[in-house]
Amino acid sequence: MSASGVPSEVVVVGIGADGWAGLPKSSRSLVLEAPVLWGGARHLSLVPSVDGQERVPWPSPLSSALPGLLAGYAGRRVVALASGDPLVSGIASTLLALGAPVRVVPAVSSVALARARMGWSAESCEVVSLVGRPLERLVPALAPGRRVLVLSSDASTPASVAALLTSSGWGASRMTVLGDLGSSSEASVSGVASSWSLDSPALNVVAVEVSGDGLASWSPGLPDDAYENDGQLTKRDLRASALARLMPAPGQLLWDVGAGAGSVGIEWMRSHPTCRAIAIESDPGRAARIARNASALGVPDLQVVQGRAPSALSGLERPDAVFVGGGATREGVLESCLASIRPGGRLVVHGVTVETEALLAQAYADHGGELTRIGVETAAPIGTFTGWTPARTVTQWAWTGTPGR
Repeated sequence: MSASGVPSEVVVVGIGADGWAGLPKSSRSLVLEAPVLWGGARHLSLVPSVDGQERVPWPSPLSSALPGLLAGYAGRRVVALASGDPLVSGIASTLLALGAPVRVVPAVSSVALARARMGWSAESCEVVSLVGRPLERLVPALAPGRRVLVLSSDASTPASVAALLTSSGWGASRMTVLGDLGSSSEASVSGVASSWSLDSPALNVVAVEVSGDGLASWSPGLPDDAYENDGQLTKRDLRASALARLMPAPGQLLWDVGAGAGSVGIEWMRSHPTCRAIAIESDPGRAARIARNASALGVPDLQVVQGRAPSALSGLERPDAVFVGGGATREGVLESCLASIRPGGRLVVHGVTVETEALLAQAYADHGGELTRIGVETAAPIGTFTGWTPARTVTQWAWTGTPGR
């Protein structure tokens, strides 16, 4: 959205749990003198009546309607009300992402209050927002001894968190629900996830002290049995090798072409909360399985495109890296991937057939990069003894573009 399609300024004023009375005089003046006031119904009801002031409740659904609201007040000055610190999973972050000129006047956030009540330093805990976001986003933050503050959507969130913790091996975790933080009705209740049955207020933060034996790793190469699959799975040793060369970086996008079970794209996204991936898979059953694996492993935002490369790649956002786990010999696949990668991007291709190996050898001769044959053997019983069982040897071609290419 261009600057001409937004207000001249949006001043976002945070309101703490003590409401209007707790606002400093300067913040109250900003609100009362505003020609246009945006906010949720609850926040707008806190403000004394002002003659001539236009008050606009947030539209619903907010994400799709907000660009239109901004355009409707283009060039005008607006004050918006928010809870606590508007830049902590708040409306100010959303407005900034849409290109609005935002000035923030924060109050004490629910995160700061929750840390104070728990006696947790900022460095010792992680914050995960489930406000309008999938519950499974909590999964990558779970590891023994970790402290996590969960920003809840509503009164049902604590029970959902408890169920997720229990089903994923973290049922021994201690949960403290901090309700109505900073208000006269503030209260907290504690219990263990596996036996959670307590009621929660609508406004709450869940403090989780993680305990249990669930899957806890951001390292590439998760166990193969972490994935639902039909055999079309990039095995853990090969997956770790591919991801080492794909080099995930914050905010970057991966195409996982011929994704199978989706393991490479999933582990790319698990490497950092801002990493993104698109899995391209032609088989509808496998495409559905990729989505299930992504949710189970904590990256429900992975995008699945059902289709066959190269035609399915048309119109997709240009990637920073591409992994081709299947279909490399199909006409146009490698050419399309190479042409699509952003400057300085990476491409990794795996092949197990003689035909694919020949193709990758030619690509290596034409473009350079790194050509590697990877053989993995695992120990297995041979009668009363133990011997080595080899897997199929995989040829791996890894290529990195030059910046500005």
